[in-house]
Amino acid sequence: MLTVNLALAQARSSELLDKVEAGEEVTITRHGKPVAHMRQAVPPRKPLDFEALAALRAMLPPQRRPSAEALREMRDED
Repeated sequence: MLTVNLALAQARSSELLDKVEAGEEVTITRHGKPVAHMRQAVPPRKPLDFEALAALRAMLPPQRRPSAEALREMRDED
């Protein structure tokens, strides 16, 4: 985690935002006391494990009818 004072944060805001976007957290201080904490707004997405998905699909029993048909039936039951 990076800690910077307010004057430096104002002078290098673009650089600090680049670091935050890369995953680093930044604490901004005023007179030595923390006043703000910056981190990514949205955590990075994890890549899908396609091999695990394929293994899961292989374990599922084959369906007798199209999934859209089954979904319509479940929707209309209520």
